[in-house]
Amino acid sequence: MKLIVGLGNPGKEYAMTRHNCGFRVVDAFADATSVDIDKEDFHGVYGRFKFEDEDIILFKPLTMMNGSGLAVYEIVKFFKIHREDILIVYDDMAIEPGNLRLRASGSSGGQKGMENIIKYLSTENIKRIRVGIGEPKYDPIKHVLGEPRGEEKEKIDSAIERATKAIREFLINDFQNAMSKFNGGGNS
Repeated sequence: MKLIVGLGNPGKEYAMTRHNCGFRVVDAFADATSVDIDKEDFHGVYGRFKFEDEDIILFKPLTMMNGSGLAVYEIVKFFKIHREDILIVYDDMAIEPGNLRLRASGSSGGQKGMENIIKYLSTENIKRIRVGIGEPKYDPIKHVLGEPRGEEKEKIDSAIERATKAIREFLINDFQNAMSKFNGGGNS
């Protein structure tokens, strides 16, 4: 069984913000695979389905970004998911808009949702897809909670689409293939 977690903040006011890239990727993947994310539990919402004969869970914690660890911990514990079968998708200010960074492990890089997950799961060995939202020109909180516009929006939308393809590559082949195909920018 694999768990794919998109990080974000619940509520309409956050839906299209830079901080909700993780939610948007999981929603786009759910749409592409005709999966409903409609079960509520574990402080979040999820959908469960078969993909290439493997059980997959798409999960969106509803704890607000900085409290994501509790929700992820609860669903991992309930379904007995191995750490190597978890993939977290989230936004990252250190990456240019439109770029992706896939890593099999590492620190949170200051991203509070990922930091909380690392704390709850007691490991940095967690696969992740980071969607670039760029450095703020002003207050970081206003930046992540703001909506991208114009060319920046187009780049982030493109990265979200590519991230859904990276998830598919991870599920069909493996994470190493996904990293080699989708790290950086471009038209993978």
